[in-house]
Amino acid sequence: MSGMLKNLRIITFLVSINAIADYQITVLATNISNYGGFGEWSFSALYESEKESILFDTGFHEDTVLHNATILGKDLSRVNKVVLSHFHSDHTGGLIKLRKTYKELNENAFSEVYVARGFFDQRFYKDGSKEGPGNFKDSSRFRRVAEEEGIKFIILDEHKMISENLYATGTVKRTVESYNGPLGYYLDDQLTIPDLIKDDQSVGMLTDKGWIMMSGCGHSGIINTAKKLQSIKDVPVYGAIGGFHLFKANDETIFKTANWLGNNGLTKFMGGHCTGIYAAETIAEIIGITRNNLSHTAIGSVLTKDLNIIRSSVE
Repeated sequence: MSGMLKNLRIITFLVSINAIADYQITVLATNISNYGGFGEWSFSALYESEKESILFDTGFHEDTVLHNATILGKDLSRVNKVVLSHFHSDHTGGLIKLRKTYKELNENAFSEVYVARGFFDQRFYKDGSKEGPGNFKDSSRFRRVAEEEGIKFIILDEHKMISENLYATGTVKRTVESYNGPLGYYLDDQLTIPDLIKDDQSVGMLTDKGWIMMSGCGHSGIINTAKKLQSIKDVPVYGAIGGFHLFKANDETIFKTANWLGNNGLTKFMGGHCTGIYAAETIAEIIGITRNNLSHTAIGSVLTKDLNIIRSSVE
């Protein structure tokens, strides 16, 4: 499809229908805190519909999501399904505590957890120390403790529709960005196989305006992730929420990223956690995203079902 035809398709899709989504999205953990919230270097967000609630990532400290959900009046006992973006502790630290807390209220609470292939690989830091998910050093021990609490892990290679119009991407093919993340971690104790976090996955919410993409850190690359969603259904990537690991990106990378996203329909950008305020504002400026469609996300920031952003902080 030529660029002109693709842009015409995007424009037609955007203007022909009203914006309606199945879920309201509320940020429960990120760097910026509202009054009374626990802010930290992490991410978590809650999808809520009339039928169910689904959690994406679980924060760093085991009490962060619990505390922030309480001050925001969110009932996490409704959450049966969890999607974990990747193994890093700042996205998986709260899982086991959440399961322990709510299983007495709902036996299925936090029991169904979707991860991408490679999530349980043991990592080693450059000094030889181990690194695992959920503030555990040993990956197999994290899995054992979680499963003893009644958590079932579903390991994805391909995408999967986990609820109505909500998809976990599973493994993301890296055709544009090769890797977007920290260095110094390895998959073997001899430190010969660099860890490129192949288990990084995201969630796509399909709406009448196109995809709303949510990433924890976007280690697979924001463009690769968007392309994965468009391989599921070829519609615009209308919105992006979460961490996209652009806080150290150079201007050339930010420029290329912005232009690709702009050409593929990005209209609303809620870049939090590791996105970087400079990167987010520069992308918005290049694309022409308006102020009411840009948020750096704080605890309590919301994307409503009609795709309006509600801010909870001084941004």
